[in-house]
Amino acid sequence: MEKQTIGTWTLIRRFAPFFRKYRGTLALDLLCAGLTSLCDIVLPMMVRYLAQRGMNGLASLSVGMILRVAALYLVLRIIDVSAQYFMSNVGHVMGAKIETDMRSALFRHLQGLSFTFYNGTKVGQLMARITSDLFDVTEFAHHCPEEFFIAGLKIAVSFLILCGINIPLTLLVFLIVPLMVVCSSRFNHAMRATFKRNREQVGEVNAQVEDSLLGIRVVKSFTAEGREIEKFERGNSDWLDIKKENYRWMAAFNCTTRAFDGLMYLTVIVGGGLFMLRGDIGAADLMAYIMYVTTLLATIRRIVEFAEQFQRGMTGIERYFEIMDISPDIKDPENPTTLGEIRGDIDFEQVAFAYQDDLDTPVLSHVDLHIRAGENVALVGPSGGGKTTLCNLIPRFFDVTEGSVKVDGHDVRTLSLDSLRAQIGVVQQDVYLFAGTIFENIAYGKPGATRDEVEQAARLAGAHEFIAATPHGYDTYVGERGVRLSGGQKQRISIARVFLKNPPILLLDEATSALDNESEFIVQQSLERLSRGRTTLTIAHRLSTIQGADRILVLDRDGIVEQGTHEELLRQGGVYAHLAGVIKSTADG
Repeated sequence: MEKQTIGTWTLIRRFAPFFRKYRGTLALDLLCAGLTSLCDIVLPMMVRYLAQRGMNGLASLSVGMILRVAALYLVLRIIDVSAQYFMSNVGHVMGAKIETDMRSALFRHLQGLSFTFYNGTKVGQLMARITSDLFDVTEFAHHCPEEFFIAGLKIAVSFLILCGINIPLTLLVFLIVPLMVVCSSRFNHAMRATFKRNREQVGEVNAQVEDSLLGIRVVKSFTAEGREIEKFERGNSDWLDIKKENYRWMAAFNCTTRAFDGLMYLTVIVGGGLFMLRGDIGAADLMAYIMYVTTLLATIRRIVEFAEQFQRGMTGIERYFEIMDISPDIKDPENPTTLGEIRGDIDFEQVAFAYQDDLDTPVLSHVDLHIRAGENVALVGPSGGGKTTLCNLIPRFFDVTEGSVKVDGHDVRTLSLDSLRAQIGVVQQDVYLFAGTIFENIAYGKPGATRDEVEQAARLAGAHEFIAATPHGYDTYVGERGVRLSGGQKQRISIARVFLKNPPILLLDEATSALDNESEFIVQQSLERLSRGRTTLTIAHRLSTIQGADRILVLDRDGIVEQGTHEELLRQGGVYAHLAGVIKSTADG
C-alpha cells in the first residue's frame, strides 16, 4: 500500500462533509460553546465594575448592587452548566455518529477492493485502521469545532475589551501570540509524524498477533512459542521507541507554550505597572486586564492541550483517507449488462495475464479455449502454471491483461459483478467458515434460505448425517474458521453452501487435495453430485479425481499444451502421461 502525506487543511476540507448530516446538532453545539464562554468573558467586567465602585468610595457600593451582580453571574453559570451538559452529551453522540459513518463507509469500501489489494496488505493493519484509528475521531469531530470556536470567540472578544482598556499594552501582549503559534507549529508537525508512525506500528503489532494466534497450532507443534514471543517483543519495543519520541516532542511543545505563558504575564506585569505609573491605566482596569489575560492564556493552554487530541484525530483521518483513496481495480463498467439465466458457455479468447506488480512475468499467454455448457473440464499441470488464475478470471477476481473472457458470449468486463458472480459457485481447498452456526454457514450461499432448503443442501453434500450427530445439529457453533470441525466436514459444509446457491458454473480448486482418503471419497461423491448439469472446471493434483472428466487440459506457462480425455492423454505419452507416471510411482513407493 503506497503511503502518502495529506496536508492538514486538505484533510479538514475532506472531513467537513461528514458534518453535513448533523449540521443542526453542530449549530446547537457551537451555540452552547458560545454560551459556556459567557461567564469567562463577563466575570472580569463584573470584578472591574465592583472594584471601580469600591475605589470611588465604599458608599457607592450597596448590598443590593452586589446581589444583583451575583444574581447575573448565577444566571450565567446556570446557562453555562446547561450548555456544557448538551456539549458533553449530544455533542459526543454526534462525534460517535460521525465515527460510525466513517467506519461503515470504510468497511463498504474494503468490501469493494479486489484480491490484488488484499494480496499486498496485512489484515492486522486494516483492523487498526477500521477500529483504533477511528476511536480518536469521535473526540476530534466533537471537540475540534468547539475548541476553535471558543478560542476564536474568547480571543476576539478579549482583544476588543483589552483594546478598550489600553491599546499599546494589548498590542504588546498579542504580538506574542503569533510567535507562540510559529514556534509551536514545528513541534506540532513532529508530533503528527510520530502519531502516524505509532499508528502504523500498532497495525504491525496487530498483524503479528493475528498471524501468531491464527497459527497457534503450528506454533505449538514446532514449539515455537519463544520465537513468537521474541517477534512480538521486537514489535512492541519498536512501538515504545516511537512513543518515547512522541512524548519528547510533546514535552518540548508543552514547555514552549508554558514559556510563552510566562512571557505574556511578564509583559502584563512590567507593561501594566509602567502604564499605571504614567496614569494610563487604573488599578481596577489592570485587575480586569490580568483576568482577561488569564482567560486568554487558559484558552490558549486549552488549545495546546487539545493539540495532542487534534493530531491523533488528524492521523486517524489521514490513514482513513489513505484507504478510501485506493480505487478498486475490479468494478462495474459505467453501463453494466445484468446477466440473467445462462447456459454456461465459457470462452477464453487470446487471453494473457500478468500481475500488476510483475507485468514482465506473464502467468498466462495466448490462451484460446471454448468450454461448452454443462461440460466437465479438468485442469492439471505444474504449480505456477496458471490453473487457479485461469479460473479466477471467470468471476473477474482479476482482469485479463490481454484478450477477453466470455460467459454465454458476454465479455465479463461488460457485466455487473453481482449478476456475474451470482452464476458461479466456488469450492476451494482452503475452506473458510465464519464464526457462527452450521446453519448460518450453509445459508451464506442463499440469504433468507429456509431450514428445509439448508437441510436439503446438506443432504446433497453428504453433510446431513454428521451434522445431525453434533450436539445441537444445525445450530452447532463451528468456532473461528470452523476450528471445531474436521477438514472433510468443513469441505462438505462449503459444498452444501454451493448446492444452496445452485449456480450454473462451478469452479473446484483442489477441493480434495488436503483430505484423507476416507474424507476424499465422501467429498468426491458430493462434488460429483454437485457438478451434474453444470459447467464445471476442476483443478486437481490427484489425477484419480478427474479421470471421468469430459476433457482434461494440461497447462503450463506456455498455455494449454495438451487436452483430451484421460485415456487419450495417456496414449499420447506427453506431459499428462508423465504426470500420471510420476504420481503412480510416488503412490507405489
